[in-house]
Amino acid sequence: MTTIIRGTTLKPVASERLAAFFASRSELEGFLYIGYPIIGTVEGAYPIDALWLDPKSGITIFNLIENRDISNFQDAQDDSANKLESKLKTHRSLMQGRRLAIDLNVVTFAPALSQFTPTDPAYQVLNEESLPAWIARLPITSTGAYNAAVEVVQSISTIRKSKKRRSPVVAGSRGARLKYLEDSIANLDSIQGQAVIETVEGVQRIRGLAGSGKTIILALKAAYLHAQHPDWKIAVTFNTRSLKGQLRRLINTFYIEQTSEEPDWNNLQILQAWGAPGSPERNGVYYTFCRETGTQFFDFAAAKSTFGSGREFEGACEQALRSAANIPQIYDVVLVDEAQDFSPVFLQICYSLLSSQKRLVYAYDELQNLNDRSLPSPEEIFGNKSDGTPLVRFTTSDPGKPKQDIILQVCYRNSRPLLATAHALGFGIYREPTLSSTTTGLIQMFDQPSLWEEVGYKVTEGHLQEGTEVTLARTTSSSPLFLESHSPTDDLIQFVQFATAEEQAAWLARAIQTNIQAEELSPDDIVVINPDPLTTRSAVGLPRTLLFNAGINSHLTGVDTSPDTFFDDDGKSVAFTGIFRAKGNEAGMVYIINAQDCVSSFGSLARMRNRLFTAITRSKAWVRVLGVGPQMATLVAEFERVRNADFTLRFRYPTTSERAHLNIVNRDMTKEERNRVKSSNDNLAALLADVNSGNVFLQDLPPEQVAQLRSFFAGVPK
Repeated sequence: MTTIIRGTTLKPVASERLAAFFASRSELEGFLYIGYPIIGTVEGAYPIDALWLDPKSGITIFNLIENRDISNFQDAQDDSANKLESKLKTHRSLMQGRRLAIDLNVVTFAPALSQFTPTDPAYQVLNEESLPAWIARLPITSTGAYNAAVEVVQSISTIRKSKKRRSPVVAGSRGARLKYLEDSIANLDSIQGQAVIETVEGVQRIRGLAGSGKTIILALKAAYLHAQHPDWKIAVTFNTRSLKGQLRRLINTFYIEQTSEEPDWNNLQILQAWGAPGSPERNGVYYTFCRETGTQFFDFAAAKSTFGSGREFEGACEQALRSAANIPQIYDVVLVDEAQDFSPVFLQICYSLLSSQKRLVYAYDELQNLNDRSLPSPEEIFGNKSDGTPLVRFTTSDPGKPKQDIILQVCYRNSRPLLATAHALGFGIYREPTLSSTTTGLIQMFDQPSLWEEVGYKVTEGHLQEGTEVTLARTTSSSPLFLESHSPTDDLIQFVQFATAEEQAAWLARAIQTNIQAEELSPDDIVVINPDPLTTRSAVGLPRTLLFNAGINSHLTGVDTSPDTFFDDDGKSVAFTGIFRAKGNEAGMVYIINAQDCVSSFGSLARMRNRLFTAITRSKAWVRVLGVGPQMATLVAEFERVRNADFTLRFRYPTTSERAHLNIVNRDMTKEERNRVKSSNDNLAALLADVNSGNVFLQDLPPEQVAQLRSFFAGVPK
């Protein structure tokens, strides 16, 4: 079966006829790209009409003709073949001596032309009737270069691999194993390829786990659209400031591979969500909206004093959208990464700045939400038209049409043990109940049971339905085996408890020293994450001092570097970071310190568990979760239950009413809400003490309040 991926094309009829032909031929294999790739030439970008990559016969270029005019078709075939061959020959993996290691065929496909008799057999013009026989005559030349050809055509050969050239000396060292992993993650899968190249007229949503490639997909998509439509105004936006450098590098690399030119950064803008006045580097989507509409702009301090702690950005966006009278349509496409960290009103601002086609693409992972907020459905986010119908409605896509809702099942960063552990701890699957009245320690749960299967789990026991016991496991297709086979399971992920913070710091410094001096990891293969951003500066001081004394450089992201930088440029410094700056980044070895903070937290338990999930899933290979005191012992025991279950998830799926209770018990409280609960608790304790001592009698209290208290406490479990 051939995977068909549709990009932008100026030849829609011939493209659709060719796609329909391949869709009807189940015996044909490989990938068929429409409107892709784009070849960089001295004359500028040269788009290929259609390209078929077949593991048996190699690469076939289809030059498409919409009508019956085939004049100069030989020249067109020569041009496309020569340009693609020149691109392919720059990649050593596709060469055998001085010739390509894979066959390159070219043909003209003109479905409106009923008959054509070639004067030269090398130049063929075909329609649906003559194409099958031509394909059948193609020589079978399987040379093992097919995967390399797919990698090159997808233009990710320099993106998927590390920024630096690795030359490990010791076979089997951590450095050698990390090189193996980076080289193995070579090609986009078919779903990722569709997400990059296919764009709907309207809103498109991309959902996927951490490590499923969402950031890379958005970067490649932005570069592809910019290459196809250089006059379009395209904005790429995100929440984590340290993502900016990574996005710029990815987009720049991919665009140059396609066009041999630098992007026009005036038309392709990488904008942080908030932004501020000043230099263009400080620009952001919210600031642009305020500037273009003349509405009041709030910086963080002003937003906090006006809208309250925790609602700074949401309140500022709501105020701006409510105040704007005339909103200019200044973008043709907006791509939003980390959408789970934004309230719906920010997506509404992005939507309002778009031209009439409303091409908005947003990507998110529900469990990387650090604000304990779930994104509503598109119908809820974007509201209704004047007639009451939704502005945006997701429907089942017709066969052969781009999908509005894309789910990325495969995780290419985290191994099965890492990802299952992160999910188990994030949801509280094996957490001990904290109340005698409950039988589960669950903290949060997907509202739709089917979402577990959509993100790559399969049911191995029981049934995936409410009120029923179920066991879920990752599959080798959703969690490729090579991600875990490079190391023993007990080396992939470890939880370590310490008596004091000083012991934790000493252990961490020694481990990093060993990583660099004996195991061939580079300093920028290592990230140290503190889950609480408010304590990070003080928490990392001692281990950084110990590393400095050992001759190892380190930096605190956003403090010792610019807010837009995560790793230092020369790769000779270990990154220490809080969880918010860690998002969107990855490393071979991840150390999480002070993990005891994620065990229990009044008013923010779900948020703290999401932070732990996010920290674990930053790792491409190994994770060390470190913590101090009895709280950490509780987390270690929880992990042991995950490991003893062979990294499967066994639990009873909570009912709708039980999930509502989870949301109440573990909801994320604002500072004001926590203070109010504490004040009420203090007042209640004082009242009970007065009643017990006889200073106050129940008869002294208003009867209606006593009745309310009796009613409330009658329903509270003992």
